[in-house]
Amino acid sequence: MAVEIERKFLVCSDSWRAAVEEETHILQGYLAEGSAATVRVRVRGDLAYLTIKGATQGISRLEFEYRIPVEDAEIMLRELAVSPVIEKVRYRVRRGRHLWDLDVFAGENAGLVMAEIELDAEEADFERPDWAGEEVSGDPRYFNVNLAQLPYRRW
Repeated sequence: MAVEIERKFLVCSDSWRAAVEEETHILQGYLAEGSAATVRVRVRGDLAYLTIKGATQGISRLEFEYRIPVEDAEIMLRELAVSPVIEKVRYRVRRGRHLWDLDVFAGENAGLVMAEIELDAEEADFERPDWAGEEVSGDPRYFNVNLAQLPYRRW
């Protein structure tokens, strides 16, 4: 069974930029949103994915992800997305033994910069960088599905 265990933090400085290992432009939209699951389509660079995520329980949730043709994903984003498409640039930064994803949002979510770390277990130890500010793992406003419905700039 695929389980995602993720912690999210607001980013409080730009000091992470010197350690960027990878940068990718991302477009993502939601095809279905509900209390039990969400269905997301994402174009990440020259790859595309269809992802089904279960309801969040603490910092864990079921996640199933499948590669799909980019052309199909683009049509789904344009024709089937039930809320506005989220646009962001994802930067990957290594800290200790973990690879962090830092998302710099654009469009209606411009101004929001979040860091995410995926863990093997909810209680797993990790090195928290100085640029990782307030933890927002449990705040549903910061879930991407909710940022599509009520963007950061409208708060």
